[in-house]
Amino acid sequence: MAQVNTYEAKRDLSELLDRVQKGETVVIARHNKPIAELRPVRSKLKRARPSGLCAKEVRISQDFNDSLPEDILSDFLTP
Repeated sequence: MAQVNTYEAKRDLSELLDRVQKGETVVIARHNKPIAELRPVRSKLKRARPSGLCAKEVRISQDFNDSLPEDILSDFLTP
């Protein structure tokens, strides 16, 4: 990870962006104290995630969509 001061960052921004595009992280400092990071943006997933990854781990009960009991529902409705 490289560190540059603000003057260098302004002067060499295009070069720094090329380095970041290649995967490097650059710390920008003022008076040698880090104030910001210039790093690559995370790319989106290349392909769709397969469905059913947690099929055996998650269980949804049969009454999932049923109305809540009145005593619980009233807790949500009273201010």
